[in-house]
Amino acid sequence: MRRFSGDRLLVATHNAGKLEEIAALLGPFAVTVVSAAMLGLPEPAETETTFAGNARIKAHAGARASGLPTLADDSGICVDALDGAPGVYTADWAETGQGRDFNRAMQRVWDSVQARGVLAPFRAQFCCTLVMAWPDGTDAVFEGVMPGQLVWPMRGDQGHGYDPMFQPDGHGQTFGEMDRWEKNRISHRARAFEKLIAGVFA
Repeated sequence: MRRFSGDRLLVATHNAGKLEEIAALLGPFAVTVVSAAMLGLPEPAETETTFAGNARIKAHAGARASGLPTLADDSGICVDALDGAPGVYTADWAETGQGRDFNRAMQRVWDSVQARGVLAPFRAQFCCTLVMAWPDGTDAVFEGVMPGQLVWPMRGDQGHGYDPMFQPDGHGQTFGEMDRWEKNRISHRARAFEKLIAGVFA
């Protein structure tokens, strides 16, 4: 496994909250973390049908444009009763044409599950795939999964996306009810980061 040996890392995101979370996870390694937004880099089109494929697009685009090792992630919620949907289209389900409405997206997920006529528990997983790409075109892939179930009505106003309708296994709260940093400690992204850190940074 190739090790990270520099002191600057590009994170292929325009989301300030995600950058803050990733910077905190990498805090012990004295790495200066910069975002694609901070460097004025565009967001490439995510045209693949897998989390790894889309994360690779973002990571390699950032590495080529910046000359820096680049970390990208792609993540989403996969619902068993919907054959894994919305999956890589998790954000697309929230698109309205004027932005993203995740309350509407959660309603769509719930209505779709109910239309299937399945019985509770409504199993689902949050999935995260991280890709670390280097400017020479090499990369490494790390995956994390947090299993749980859907709840309705949605609960909590913390987090983002589909968090208020997802209750992770072993916990009595939804991601939307959890303190942000508690969620980040146990989430699918945290599980992927454990593998990233062991493989690239430790």
